[in-house]
Amino acid sequence: MSSSSSPVHADVVTKRLVLRPWTRSEAIALLDDIRPSHWADDFPAEGDRVVAGLFEQHPDWLGPYGHRLVIERDSGLVVGSIGLFWPPSEGILEIGYGIVVSRRGRGYAPEATQALADFALTLPDLHTVSADVELSNPASVRVLEKAGFRRWTTGENVAKFRISNPDRDLR
Repeated sequence: MSSSSSPVHADVVTKRLVLRPWTRSEAIALLDDIRPSHWADDFPAEGDRVVAGLFEQHPDWLGPYGHRLVIERDSGLVVGSIGLFWPPSEGILEIGYGIVVSRRGRGYAPEATQALADFALTLPDLHTVSADVELSNPASVRVLEKAGFRRWTTGENVAKFRISNPDRDLR
């Protein structure tokens, strides 16, 4: 066994969280309403169920560039999920996130979003991470602002945010 490891397969670790790729067995457990003991009592949320249901259509989302579980380091519990909607299009990749109600207000969403965006911006052929947020969800707007994203356009019901790698050419 080699002593070197690829950073692509490494978990993304922050001060308080671990962002670890989903496993196929975790997605199946979620869809089959099986509750592992390492999930917070209010995990999964509806959005997590939707994403897990899409893994069959988008198997890359289960890989190192896709969706991850948000794990609280202190408790070891899964408290949300965050994901990159792989593959990128013209150097842009979309991010989505959700933290369970019992852990909201602790800054976990911006912490996870900033960490995963920073990770994504190190990937080849990627210069921008984007997110669309409904204007009726001001908490999510604030998450992106705290994570360093900037609003670049606003439609009737949706604000579009992005964060870019300044060392890469923007299109």
